[in-house]
Amino acid sequence: MLQDTLTQQQWQDFQEQGYVHLGTAAAEETAALQQRIDDIMMGTADIDYDKVAMQLDRADGPDSKPGPQSRGHKGAHLDYRKIQDLEIDPLFLAYLQKPLYRDICSHAYGAAADVACFRAMFMNKPSGLGSYLVWHQDRWTNLDRDPQITVWTALDPATKENGCVQVIPGSHHKLLNPDHGSGFLSDEMVEEVSQRQDSVYLELEAGDVVLLHNWLLHTSDVNRTDQSRRAFSVCYMDAATVTNNDATYPVVFGEGALSPA
Repeated sequence: MLQDTLTQQQWQDFQEQGYVHLGTAAAEETAALQQRIDDIMMGTADIDYDKVAMQLDRADGPDSKPGPQSRGHKGAHLDYRKIQDLEIDPLFLAYLQKPLYRDICSHAYGAAADVACFRAMFMNKPSGLGSYLVWHQDRWTNLDRDPQITVWTALDPATKENGCVQVIPGSHHKLLNPDHGSGFLSDEMVEEVSQRQDSVYLELEAGDVVLLHNWLLHTSDVNRTDQSRRAFSVCYMDAATVTNNDATYPVVFGEGALSPA
């Protein structure tokens, strides 16, 4: 089960390795999130689809490319690749505002800091589909500081065969290609990283939760199984972050925070 606070050992492991397992969400909570995201994909959820960015996976088969990501429903399919802006949904918002996640943000950004949601995103590798994600570190060019933490919740079993996340422990201590604004590596760097023997496959059961540092090197493969690989990923940022494109991000902890009500 998930606790309300991060242990000292968990925080130490996160600082050293760039990731740490937090525990497992309650079965009924996981089931509710699974059902809600299916309802959103099928177009039956009570949600403002004009405020949600959605992207279909390779709708024309394994040899095609994912569709464009834009706001609005793209049809009743369970083969969506990404669905963003889920903080507008009361169920997902209540989940991402758990006391444990507030405690993690306090460790990362300070107890007095207001915290915003940079992105609350459903990520999916549908059965037989999914896209290969090259080795990279997460960062963004429109921010004056990089968000440090992402909470990843598995909504299906994540295995090596269905494209679970693969990481290199301890790789979060510095940016390897700081001149690239999106954190992607040069071809030479990717080749070098691909040869390393210290990578770890984050194989998880449904409901398992992992805390990830955004600079942690990671990749993921396509899904070669009949089991989808659904997950809910939330990136938390210091609400004092300044953007260079007038983008705003909703506060989820602190003054003016969103409320599921």
